[in-house]
Amino acid sequence: MNKFKENAMHVVFLAAACISILAVALICIFLFANGIPGIAKIGAGDFLLGTKWKPGNDIYGIFPMILGSLYVTAGAIIIGVPTGIFTAVFMARFCPEKLHKLLKPAVDLLAGIPSVVYGFFGLMVIVPLIRKFFGGTGTSMLAACIVLGIMILPTIISVSESALRAVPDSYYEGSLALGASHERSVFFTIVPAAKSGILAGVILGIGRAIGETMAVIMIAGNQPVIPQSLTKGLRTMTANIVLEMGYAADLHREALIATAVVLFVFILIINLAFSIIKRRTNKEK
Repeated sequence: MNKFKENAMHVVFLAAACISILAVALICIFLFANGIPGIAKIGAGDFLLGTKWKPGNDIYGIFPMILGSLYVTAGAIIIGVPTGIFTAVFMARFCPEKLHKLLKPAVDLLAGIPSVVYGFFGLMVIVPLIRKFFGGTGTSMLAACIVLGIMILPTIISVSESALRAVPDSYYEGSLALGASHERSVFFTIVPAAKSGILAGVILGIGRAIGETMAVIMIAGNQPVIPQSLTKGLRTMTANIVLEMGYAADLHREALIATAVVLFVFILIINLAFSIIKRRTNKEK
């Protein structure tokens, strides 16, 4: 009976893995089959490097949207990554138990808040503050960077904390035995030992930032132009797809699917870079 159960679960797990692989393959096939012809019609150079997006005139250049996605993701990394890692270090190695019982559910709650709520918070709180102190409309690259920086925090904190707690206590105890202080033992022994897990959290956070849509639509200004400063509006690739897919047709629709192809390639590059870095890290160990 036990053997039958083991074989049955083996089949279930294998089927689940095959379905996951099939789903990814179908997404790839759909995107590339519908997006590549659009890029060919428009011209790869005009599509990727073009600075004007005018569907009414059949002009489709997504370079402003590529820059917009990269800018807001970079801003989110600058804001969210240091904050998330230091918070994870505090929760894993410095936080009192009673305080940890309050912080941990709060971080988990942040992860469960819908993106539209983050966007509404940015629209009602962050945008007016930017308008007050920096002028302009307030819907800008800076607002998007701040909100995305907040949104990626729970992912980075949770994964990084788990990685830090997974480091054997012998590392910490050995460092103390050599005369290092608590702070030095944590930052020069525990954190380097957990860098692979911390990097995984950062990569997941980057993936969420570059793929976020609803919050960015609400606070970024949605202007398909190359952003000139932090206080100016922009449009990301995800926002471009969502805003126009509902009424797009023919070449316009193919251009939007081609935009999704470019975004998909960006995600693949991020994951590939993470895999390479992780392999090098494992080799060093």
